[in-house]
Amino acid sequence: MSRLTLHHRTNVNEAHAEQMTLGQKVADKVASGMGSWRFIIIQTALVVLWVVGNLWLLSRHPFDPYPFILLNLFFSTQASYAAPFIMMSQNRQAAKDRIAAEVDYAVNRKAEEHTEKILERIAGLEEKILTMEERIEEKLDAHMKPAPVPKRVTR
Repeated sequence: MSRLTLHHRTNVNEAHAEQMTLGQKVADKVASGMGSWRFIIIQTALVVLWVVGNLWLLSRHPFDPYPFILLNLFFSTQASYAAPFIMMSQNRQAAKDRIAAEVDYAVNRKAEEHTEKILERIAGLEEKILTMEERIEEKLDAHMKPAPVPKRVTR
């Protein structure tokens, strides 16, 4: 997969899907289908039909007698084609995960920078508040001091 240039607001899934070729999309669909319960159930049903058909229904003239060499050939062929599709799909998912991790890292760095700036502003505001508080206390102290009582002059 070619290197994506991503902004921290990019949807990695959309960016990745836009760059996928037809072959890559097919590989993902095949891997997705083969990794589903539907596939397992259908394949199990076909195997049961194959075995029952050859052992019981077609016992006089089975097209694939026990030990089911033809069935094994089909499974081997299926596995030899399925493995590359699954590996291609996994490799693309790993690449997409790396890109998502890079985007997450960039977002986290940006958030850290913003947090540091906010903390610096809070520290500055705290200093200003303390300075204002000290000035207010000084003025209050100046106003609260009792006025000096004039001395009586005795004559």
